[in-house]
Amino acid sequence: MAVRNAAAAVSVGLSMAAEPIGPTYSGVVTSIGDLCEQKAQWRRKLLDRRGATNGTTRSAEAAALGEAVLRWLDDRPGATVCAYVPVGGEPGSPELLDELRAKGHRVLLPVVVRSSPLDWAAYTGPDSLEPAGYGLLEPSGARLGPEAIGEADAVLVPALAVDRRGVRLGRGAGYYDRSLPMAAPAAALVAVVRDEEFVEELPGEDHDVRVGAVLTPGHGVRALSA
Repeated sequence: MAVRNAAAAVSVGLSMAAEPIGPTYSGVVTSIGDLCEQKAQWRRKLLDRRGATNGTTRSAEAAALGEAVLRWLDDRPGATVCAYVPVGGEPGSPELLDELRAKGHRVLLPVVVRSSPLDWAAYTGPDSLEPAGYGLLEPSGARLGPEAIGEADAVLVPALAVDRRGVRLGRGAGYYDRSLPMAAPAAALVAVVRDEEFVEELPGEDHDVRVGAVLTPGHGVRALSA
C-alpha cells in the first residue's frame, strides 16, 4: 500500500519532500498496549501545541495551504478531491472548499457513520453544511456511499503528524484507516499537517495505510519516500 501511494504521488507531478523539521516521536515499542499508550501521549502533545497556536498564525498557514493545493491541481482540471472541514485547530480552512469548486474541481466531504468506513457527499457551498457529531460540519446532500472515495484523484487527509515514510498519526477513531484502502490505486493520498508536524519517524504497523505525500504551509505538496 505504501509503495502504491508513493508511486501515485509521483505520477501527479510531485517533488520529494523537504527534510522533516519536527522531532522524532518514536520510541521502543514492546507491545500493542505500549504502542497505544505512546500514541495517546503524542496526541496530547500535538493537540496542546495546536491549541496554543494563535489565530494569526492559523490564518496565515491556512492561506498558504490553500494556495499550495490550488497550484498543485493546476494541471489536473476537473479533479475530484476528497477534502474535509477543519475542526479543533486542524490545518486548512472552509474557504478552500469554495476555492476548489471555483476552479472547477468536484469536492467530496466525509460523513461519519459509527464504526464504518466514511460515507461521502458532494460539497455544493456553505449552505450545504450542517452540524454533526463530534463538533463536525457535514454535507447535507445525497450520500454517495463509502466507495465514492474510489472516484477521487486526490484525498486530503487530516492528521496530527506524518513522517517521511508516510506513516500518519490520526486522532485514533480509525475512520480514515478504514476508508483509505478503498481509494483508487492512482489516487494521491496527501496528509495535511503544520510544518512542525512533519517528523522524521513515527511508529507504524505493517497493515497501516501510508500516505504518498504531505502538504505543509511552508513547503506545499511534496512526495514521501516509499
